Amino acid sequence: MRSSDLMASRRAMLAAFGTGLAALAARPAKAAPVVVTDALGRRVEIIQPPQRIIPIFASNTELVAAAGLAGRIVGIEAYTRFPPEVAGLPQVGGRLGFSVERVARLRPDLVIVTPARQAVHLLVDPMERLGIPIIVLTHPTVAGVLDNLRLVARAGGVASHGDRVAASLGARLEAVAATGTAGPARPRAVMVTGRVSNGLFLVARPGSYTADAMVAAGLALAFDRPGMLAQVAPEAIFRADPDVVLFAGTAAGLEETFDRPEWVGLRARREGRILAVNRAEFLIPGPRVVDGIERLAAALRTGAPRPGASRS
Repeated sequence: MRSSDLMASRRAMLAAFGTGLAALAARPAKAAPVVVTDALGRRVEIIQPPQRIIPIFASNTELVAAAGLAGRIVGIEAYTRFPPEVAGLPQVGGRLGFSVERVARLRPDLVIVTPARQAVHLLVDPMERLGIPIIVLTHPTVAGVLDNLRLVARAGGVASHGDRVAASLGARLEAVAATGTAGPARPRAVMVTGRVSNGLFLVARPGSYTADAMVAAGLALAFDRPGMLAQVAPEAIFRADPDVVLFAGTAAGLEETFDRPEWVGLRARREGRILAVNRAEFLIPGPRVVDGIERLAAALRTGAPRPGASRS
């Protein structure tokens, strides 16, 4: 080989080597595994940012969406309605339970569940055997929802985004607290969340997520006995004599429930202080609770005509 050809060959080799080094330098470093501890104290290792997520229950789906990961959701349970873009996704179960086969068929690389409707019992062990990371979350308080948002974002490889969203939501809650009513002057409230066939009412209990949201909005609990049952008779609401009655549902549902002769003697009705609040905002422990807390606090603070107030 002539010297000129040899020199040209060496230059080509050096150029190719330099190109290869540049490509290696430009290639993003492989992310280190993420380890999170879930509500059961389980250590869950996630090798790489998940791209196919199945959040079971509406609360967990809303957390995944708030973390900016809605586009990675590949399956939901039957009662998930928000955000709208996930409504048409395959369903992996519902009121009667959850199908390991349906979950596995969607090839998730992360499953998120909550201890309700036997979801933990049905799914945790099978997912572990299949090598699919599964995180169990509980939502006992509003602050716990923000902590779970951070955890979900970290598990999804977007920790900084989750921190920013959680910080923004936390700042809004702090603003509500700064303008709210404090101390014993807080209005005492009962929230009715449903009615059962025997005529009893379902109410928010002390120690529950919903009760915590009521307190965050500036209320005190008229039913404040730890360990009380969630079902109470109408007479118990009269005896509690709340300043405010909240109805988790529509204004029409509120009127159907409370515009009856038997409620005429309820002080909150006489004073027009029965208020319908959004069920999704107060009963689904997700980021939208902050919207509900802000709206409820504003109504309490301004004394403006209350939406959904029953006619006296």
